[in-house]
Amino acid sequence: MNKEIIKTELNYKAVRSSGAGGQNVNKVSTKIQITFALETSNGLMDEEKITLTEKLSNRITKDNFIIIECDETRSQLKNKELAVKRLFILLENALKKEKKRLVTKVPKRVIRKRLEDKKNQAEKKLNRKFKL
Repeated sequence: MNKEIIKTELNYKAVRSSGAGGQNVNKVSTKIQITFALETSNGLMDEEKITLTEKLSNRITKDNFIIIECDETRSQLKNKELAVKRLFILLENALKKEKKRLVTKVPKRVIRKRLEDKKNQAEKKLNRKFKL
């Protein structure tokens, strides 16, 4: 994944944001929407595109776009930076390979303790039964 190439492929759109800001909200577009075309990206290899489409299937639109929105701050520039960071975090997390789980054997001591606890619990309940 080449971040520099991906940054040039992003489409930014400024939208009016809801929330705090007073009268400023009605006249300034501070909310940022980033659209990233996954299929046509030159910053990703083919294998990466395939894994991203599989892992991020719930985030991808029908046209194979990933859309990220940010309206946390009142500054358009800060929102832009935050949205780009979020996109790269999303892509990196999706591209991480999961480690295989090593199968481990349960120690005999643990099995023995579990069975003893089970036996003790059964005895407790039996004693309650016959105390009537």
